[in-house]
Amino acid sequence: MKATLNEATRFVDIFESQIISRLLDLKARKLRAEGKSFYTIGSCGHEGMAVVGEVARLTDLAFLHYRDSAFLIQRSKKLPGQTIIHDLLLSFCARADEPISGGRHKVLGSKKLFVPPQTSTIASHLPKAVGAALSLQKVKKLGLHGELPDDSVIVCSFGDASLNHASAQVALNTAGWLSYQNIPMPIVFICEDNGIGISVKTPQDWVRNSQKSQQILKYFECDGLNLSDSLSMMKNAFDYARTLRRPVFVRFKTVRLMGHAGSDIETVYLSSQEIKENESRDPLLLTARHLVKEEILSEFQIQEMFRHFSERIDRVAEVVTNHRPLACAPEIMSTIVPEEVKREMPDPPHGNRREEIFGNEWKQISVKQNMAKLINWGLTDLLLQYKEAVIFGEDVAKKGGVYHVTANLEKRFGKNKVFNSLLDETSILGAAIGMAHNKLLPIPEIQFLAYVHNAEDQLRGEAATLSFFSNSQFTNGMVIRIAGLGYQKGFGGHFHNDNSLAVFRDIPGVVIAVPSNGRDAVLMMRSCVREAYEKGRVCVFIEPIALYPMRDLHDPGDNQWCMEYPVDLSDSIPLGDFSISQGDKELCILSYGNGFYLTSQAKKILNEQHELCPTLIDLRWLSPIDEKRLCNILSQFKHVLIVEECRKTGSLSEGLMAMMLEQCSPVPKIKRVCSRDSFIPLADAANLVLVQKEDIIKGALALLGKKHE
Repeated sequence: MKATLNEATRFVDIFESQIISRLLDLKARKLRAEGKSFYTIGSCGHEGMAVVGEVARLTDLAFLHYRDSAFLIQRSKKLPGQTIIHDLLLSFCARADEPISGGRHKVLGSKKLFVPPQTSTIASHLPKAVGAALSLQKVKKLGLHGELPDDSVIVCSFGDASLNHASAQVALNTAGWLSYQNIPMPIVFICEDNGIGISVKTPQDWVRNSQKSQQILKYFECDGLNLSDSLSMMKNAFDYARTLRRPVFVRFKTVRLMGHAGSDIETVYLSSQEIKENESRDPLLLTARHLVKEEILSEFQIQEMFRHFSERIDRVAEVVTNHRPLACAPEIMSTIVPEEVKREMPDPPHGNRREEIFGNEWKQISVKQNMAKLINWGLTDLLLQYKEAVIFGEDVAKKGGVYHVTANLEKRFGKNKVFNSLLDETSILGAAIGMAHNKLLPIPEIQFLAYVHNAEDQLRGEAATLSFFSNSQFTNGMVIRIAGLGYQKGFGGHFHNDNSLAVFRDIPGVVIAVPSNGRDAVLMMRSCVREAYEKGRVCVFIEPIALYPMRDLHDPGDNQWCMEYPVDLSDSIPLGDFSISQGDKELCILSYGNGFYLTSQAKKILNEQHELCPTLIDLRWLSPIDEKRLCNILSQFKHVLIVEECRKTGSLSEGLMAMMLEQCSPVPKIKRVCSRDSFIPLADAANLVLVQKEDIIKGALALLGKKHE
């Protein structure tokens, strides 16, 4: 049966995108040989993904495999005014006016085309795609207007080798876990099966046999080299996901032509016969044969299409290569921290509604409380003020978290704002990123600091880089609450008492908050939420577990570590602002978190037994630090003792010492008291490797040249 006029027009349009994608790949390699292009992982053999770009709607948020330029080219035709050839060449050549990343990387992405930037990720984008799919129902249930229409479908494509990655398995499992509970999950996973990962072959039919038997994710398969087959099957897949709001897995069979990248020589691991067989399956060749056979285009017309676009790409490339690259470090770094206010603050809650939400606890609001209770009240006010805010994590709902910090929040706000996750940190952080893409304000909880390491790439490689790689066009503002640090009176061992924050400190642009008391925790949380909401910043909020229940400072019943709740919601502690407990100019003790609590205890003994009155500084923020103000203050002291509750190696104390040596004038005499470079053992043995009050006293006296009796 001959194609109808509409079908013929559609086929030619898709073929055009395939041609453009192929010619751009070839041009990138030529430019690389001339030293004008810098990244040549191409899409050769994957041009069939233009079909998905045709079938999916413009507003179906797409998290793409790095070989999907044909998808982006085809999608660009859905929005008038796009200059996709020009834009992709700017990306290949890393030019500063490239519209998505500003020349920071060769990425596939576009704000206007609903494609967040992706580089050569290996499945790390799948968890956030699941989060974006989950957000569609959450936004609707909360009565909000998100970035995406309610009937959107999330597109997520990846390679067959990436299917084996832990992040891929997490995402597929999470999508199935949610759908199994009848939670809407409109996502189309597309596994582009070209049979090889760099040089390692995928076992025959591994993708099909590992996924087809799944009961939850609907399985589809199509020949991505066959235009008619892939169009029909992808339409069915998207219709299924869009109509039933359930997850779909598509095995999209394709082929990889040429090596993995420009520097890869495929003859090292593929025989000449295998290479010839791959080339015989070239999707452009197969599409051209189909168009000629159906009498849609002649061979001459196809040749003219190639000639026309080849000349066009050459002309554009000649212009693009004359554009300037990034010129200086400040320009490169300008998008690490999104500074532009993207949305205005909501009005704070007040009146009867606030009292109604707090219930009987409102009568206790003026009574001094421990940190756990104050954080709970702080989160209550934040959930009330920010309609977009959602809290989720392991056990946070009915149980209220392991330490009951989120107790009653589900009861107060319902299951759409406070809900449990499955037992997996990668899915928690991935969900947060995806939800933020749809204008929600995620406040995920990681149950223990040590558990972050199961999922740190979601923070380091995905959340923290989004603004950088998108010229601040895309952001995923969130506040990650993490219960952590040591001093838990023997409980748990190293998995529950991790005292290393190094994993966060070298991530550019991430805010790191470590309060030492309940009042500061509330005020700092307000600042973090505001930064996440207004500017899309990523904030890590470390809550010292040992200080959750702490009421007393020196003596049982003194209640000196209980604080009053800051009822005025306009009160907050700005980023980088540290507190100063004034003393004399002889000695300053600098600390944070549990270290500041112990230092406050030590100050009394130093005063009463050694006639010393040190000034104490509680940093509160580990990033950013107001270095100029801090060094101006520290320069006034003869001696500075740094109390570091984390391990000596890789701790903040190293950076503080370097900062003082470089910026203080005059430089005070400096000493550190740190925890040992050890994992934390169980029971009282923990105290042998963690900084103790007595260590601080000894360190202060040694710094001052005094004997400790």
